[in-house]
Amino acid sequence: MQRRLLITGGAGFIGSNFVHHWCETYPSDRVVVLDALTYAGNRATLNDLDSHDNFRFVQGDICDRPMVDQLLAEEQINTVAHFAAESHVDRSILGPDAFIRTNVVGTFTLLEAFRHHWTGRGQLESDRFLHVSTDEVYGSLEADDPAFSETTPYAPNSPYSASKAGSDHLARAYFHTYGMPTLVTNCSNNYGPYHFPEKLIPLMCINILLGKPLPVYGDGQNIRDWLYVKDHCTALDVVIHKGQTGETYNVGGNNEVKNIDLVHMLCDLMDDLAPNLPVRPSRQLITFVKDRAGHDRRYAIDANKIKTQLGWTPSVTVDEGLRQTIEWFLSHEEWWQPLLSEDYQAYYQKVYA
Repeated sequence: MQRRLLITGGAGFIGSNFVHHWCETYPSDRVVVLDALTYAGNRATLNDLDSHDNFRFVQGDICDRPMVDQLLAEEQINTVAHFAAESHVDRSILGPDAFIRTNVVGTFTLLEAFRHHWTGRGQLESDRFLHVSTDEVYGSLEADDPAFSETTPYAPNSPYSASKAGSDHLARAYFHTYGMPTLVTNCSNNYGPYHFPEKLIPLMCINILLGKPLPVYGDGQNIRDWLYVKDHCTALDVVIHKGQTGETYNVGGNNEVKNIDLVHMLCDLMDDLAPNLPVRPSRQLITFVKDRAGHDRRYAIDANKIKTQLGWTPSVTVDEGLRQTIEWFLSHEEWWQPLLSEDYQAYYQKVYA
């Protein structure tokens, strides 16, 4: 069947990578991107798709119910891939309001709009509503705890993760209450091309290129499971096509790394790949800063369900993925340089000063 996708947040980091993946893999499918183009949404990321007949970009807010209703109807959407979210923990600590509005109210608005649209279409079993979420809803792990599974109780510790937990519950409720074909994925930390520079890996890469300090929270011993974004996109593709509606699937990279070890890896790779660094070796730039409030100690994903039931496993190791990511940032300065705006600099000073 031809899928007609509405991809929310498609100008953001994971969303834009997914848009490119889908357009390249299924060129005959219709792809409509809806993005509000807030600070983390970059329209230029999708410029190369504007000439494609089956691609359309719409700037708009997922909380705008009439606009969402109109898009679903006029584009005859049968699949929603919902990425739109406020997603940075530091920003949720500074200002949680936007996280509740976008992540909870926005997801509710989309679910309600799609429910009415899906009912009007005859409640087709082939339709899909994919809600893309995070492993942060599960809280924090101790060093010897088993990895998060789909049955791990929710225990969010930041306004960001609490808002995503709320939206996960809504997606689940719409399946159980209305029979709507929802799917939820909870992924580990993503990295790769088009990553906004406030996040750890692009922040370190860009600061090394600029000879600026590399701020590491606390003692740097926090552990994350790192998932290359293109692996994440193939997982979501598989979930849309093969996933059982009403189910949740955890998506991880099988790459648990301490933050300080990750920064060391980035420094060494940058020293190897970047010829004219202002400070070398880059490890000299590492600076430990006051820990983030409520900083979760460890995340780890048990991705056995998606492996055994849907046949997906990650294909990129953290070493390969970091090298590819650094090479991308080195060759795309024209993409990231404009993002270092006055607003971004003010935010950076507020968080790390």
